[in-house]
Amino acid sequence: MKKIALINDLSGFGKCSLAAAIPVISILGIQACPLPTAILSAQTGFPSYFYDDYTEKMNSFTNEWAKLHVHFDGIYSGFLGSAAQMHNVLYFLEKFQTKDTLYLADPVMGDNGERIRIFTQELLDSMKELTKRAGVITPNLTELCLLADTDYEKLTDHCMSPDYVRYIEDTARSLMRKAHGSQTVIVTGIIRRLPGQDYMGNLAVTPDDAFYLEMPYTGKNFSGTGDLTASVIAGSMVGGLDAKEALEKAVRFLRPAIEEASRDNVLGIHGISFEKYLHLLL
Repeated sequence: MKKIALINDLSGFGKCSLAAAIPVISILGIQACPLPTAILSAQTGFPSYFYDDYTEKMNSFTNEWAKLHVHFDGIYSGFLGSAAQMHNVLYFLEKFQTKDTLYLADPVMGDNGERIRIFTQELLDSMKELTKRAGVITPNLTELCLLADTDYEKLTDHCMSPDYVRYIEDTARSLMRKAHGSQTVIVTGIIRRLPGQDYMGNLAVTPDDAFYLEMPYTGKNFSGTGDLTASVIAGSMVGGLDAKEALEKAVRFLRPAIEEASRDNVLGIHGISFEKYLHLLL
């Protein structure tokens, strides 16, 4: 059975991070091997939560797994709370990344033009170093702009332009050039404003092509949808699909769950009821 190492936090509530990735990777027929970066009672969007930092324990996982002489077909890193954790991931890559390993990095640093509370220049510099090692990165538009040193406000000023997606593709390609053009960049959560209807889309940019998928935007955002998208993409590509096929699968899986949560007025911090739609990944 193929294996993916999942480097992320574990939150009891919020349906995100490892709680989202493990069932998705598993139903795709791949062994999910979690390496926790932190343990939380609930994701950080909740007004109160318990947090146990695993920075000092991460390399112990790496070293113990190295003793087992295991091989990973994929590595997926999500939220990393410090530059030190990113250095731990680089250490993990030194031990386990080979030319045949798919490494997907989800560079969690912000959303909707806002940076996460712990954001620092050191965090950004370390993330830039880390994402250069990835074959696939899955930033949202805010994170893409941070990585590519692009002004988010100037870019999103074009959200009603017919060329908006092309401008985003150009930004992604400028980032890919810094990684010698060999990456696939999948930009999530792109909002296009059109008369009478807004749309939420995802753009996959490969060295040779680009592919854009969108659906009507409900106006609501939910915890864990980025984690779920990245998990489907990681599992699907390790399973043999290309970036376009993986993105199509992710959208097909997430769309009904997002629409249901929007209709039911679910609070965004609680996430979506993705579990009942896992069969769509079979």
